[in-house]
Amino acid sequence: MNDEKTFLDIRDLTVTFTGGRKPVRAVSGVNLKVKRGEVVALIGESGSGKSVTLRSILRLHNPSHSVLEGQILVGDQDVVKLSDSELSAFRGKVASMIFQEPLLALDPVYTVGEQITEAILRHENISKEQARARALTLFERVRIPSPERRLDAYPHEMSGGMRQRAMISLALASQPQLLLADEPTTALDATVQIQILLLLRELQRELGLSVVFVTHDIGAAVEVADRIAVMYAGRIVEQGTTRTLMRSPRHPYTRALLKSLAHGSVKKGTRLETISGAPPDLSNLPPGCVFAERCGLATDDCRKALPETIWLTEDHSARCFRVDQTLQPV
Repeated sequence: MNDEKTFLDIRDLTVTFTGGRKPVRAVSGVNLKVKRGEVVALIGESGSGKSVTLRSILRLHNPSHSVLEGQILVGDQDVVKLSDSELSAFRGKVASMIFQEPLLALDPVYTVGEQITEAILRHENISKEQARARALTLFERVRIPSPERRLDAYPHEMSGGMRQRAMISLALASQPQLLLADEPTTALDATVQIQILLLLRELQRELGLSVVFVTHDIGAAVEVADRIAVMYAGRIVEQGTTRTLMRSPRHPYTRALLKSLAHGSVKKGTRLETISGAPPDLSNLPPGCVFAERCGLATDDCRKALPETIWLTEDHSARCFRVDQTLQPV
């Protein structure tokens, strides 16, 4: 991948939570690059480390109960090394986040307009009237009906879909270059999910944003992403273009995820395949491949050593000893 075009470069990221009885390594040696203007989706089961990785980019984990190692390069800044004041300036202006549940992310005692106006004023030397005018423009851009009236509404007075549009406005308020979306459609019904996904893709193209999109919904990832990275037990096990991963997945876990989906070619009444077993204990990871105990292709060698990342093409990699056994169509 051309480094000149790379805007986000995560290098050997490891995140360990230390607040429990045992340290929990939620992310283990993640490497990920996102180009300028590119959308990359992180997919995988719950607990695979997707949201932990995303929140690490803004350093949202409590430093007294977590240890973050590695590098997170955004533009010319290493987020891991930023001071508190530098981090405050970075959040919102360079990178911002759309949270999964806007009702929890938005402050219930202030109107939505006040919160967006405050975010703008935090990073720019303009008047309150100018900031409110921009907030109104943002509401119009994300197609909130009666935008001027909605600026004076409290979060609980808005529907789920409208709150998520307001959350997107808040994330875009200070014109960031990197947008982090943490399962932004999970709490919405199917029709509104599609509307929000199409809106995000439209805004991304219009503004030239780099986006990291976390989801457990492969259909949503296909809808918005240029590339997909598959996570399992804190590690990226496969990544490549959306087209490549959908047509030629090479890691057994990616293939198992795709086989568990209902799609147009599946006949009514056909039993979907499932992934047997459960993800490993992150406080006691096995020495070998973390997917070995659930993998039909695993051998004794897979359980003894951790596989290295194999680059199959310039933009497609898989972390598997048996990648040669995954050439058959899904």
